[in-house]
Amino acid sequence: MDALNAMKTLPITDHHRNIIEPEWLARSAVVHRQLRPHLPADYVARMQEVIAGGAEMVVVADAEHVLGISVFRMLDRTFNGREMYCDDLVADDTKRSTGVGHMLVAYMEALARERACKVLTLDSGAQRQQAHKFYFREGFTITAFHFVKPLL
Repeated sequence: MDALNAMKTLPITDHHRNIIEPEWLARSAVVHRQLRPHLPADYVARMQEVIAGGAEMVVVADAEHVLGISVFRMLDRTFNGREMYCDDLVADDTKRSTGVGHMLVAYMEALARERACKVLTLDSGAQRQQAHKFYFREGFTITAFHFVKPLL
């Protein structure tokens, strides 16, 4: 069996944002921290808060390991209408260019269409050029600047 066939997409939450795969949520911490190293030691508690705040989560996994994760949410905006916004999309450093990221985007895209979203959006740090190449290959375009004003 080739590597792509050994991978599966596994929702961590259902459409009501209930955690349906708590063991896989806990296993996600190592990969998630590759993108977000500041996540606290109690990863599961923090993700429970994020999910309670409106997020959903999916992973790509093999039989034992999380290979990639996506955290996303539904938004209704004045400029885009109904939108699926991806907070985090990360493939394990050792699994890049193996189809993991594509599987996550395909999952979100199918779910967004099912939920009548007009767009799938995400932000990506300006320094992440390799990620940008991936997003362009997946059909994303740059449509705006994202401005931040720290308040603390």
